[in-house]
Amino acid sequence: MTSPDDEPRGVDLDGDELRIVGRLTAASNATFVGTIRDVAVVYKPVAGERPLWDFPEGTLALREVAAYLVSQTLGWDVVPRTWLRDGPLGPGMVQLWQEPDPQQDPVDVVPTSAVPAQGWRTVLEGTDERGRPVAVVHEDSPALRRMAVLDVLLNNADRKGGHVLPVAGGHRYGVDHGVTFHTEPKLRTVLWGWVGEPFDADETAGVRLVRSEVAGELGQQLATLLTTPEVDALAERCDRLLASGRFPAPDGGASPVPWPLF
Repeated sequence: MTSPDDEPRGVDLDGDELRIVGRLTAASNATFVGTIRDVAVVYKPVAGERPLWDFPEGTLALREVAAYLVSQTLGWDVVPRTWLRDGPLGPGMVQLWQEPDPQQDPVDVVPTSAVPAQGWRTVLEGTDERGRPVAVVHEDSPALRRMAVLDVLLNNADRKGGHVLPVAGGHRYGVDHGVTFHTEPKLRTVLWGWVGEPFDADETAGVRLVRSEVAGELGQQLATLLTTPEVDALAERCDRLLASGRFPAPDGGASPVPWPLF
């Protein structure tokens, strides 16, 4: 479940000692910053997962790895390298740390009157604590479009603004994929800016590739991480997206956006 292509030189990510150096206290599950030699990582032990009524206990780490495998199949480098290994608090998910650029805000809340005319999409409008009209907006960029496509494939129930990491050079990473792959519609995201718009050729090709690989090597890997109905549901989502060729609208059941938004 690891790829040698992005193996840091001279570091055994699976075998070298993982040391905890800090904790991300804002995370809902136990989340630590660690190092494997000189490589910074995020470490989420299975023992620190908070039980969820709609996801089986002890599966969030597995879903994080499954999300990475789908991202790798797409070839868009949305999810940082993610794998399973043992650590100081037992087995869990480990992910290469990505340092965000504090000067970039690909998802933001701005006064309604200040929404840029170009390059941004409005997701929803409301009022702030003082009753002033504000809008939740995100970039209209190829990087975020690809992340939105991935979220539909994963049935991501928690794409908060803070789960979009901007890095230097314009790349955007998506993180925190523990609540994904449910068999029922669960998509909750702040990336709704392209509802009803057609996929471009690259996006269509990506979905088609995932659909093909679910029947092959990807499906075999996912079968060790997810249930058979969850893998089947991924294939069905691919089929629906290929049939429509468009970004879907909210399902109409539960809230289409996560809370909090960031």
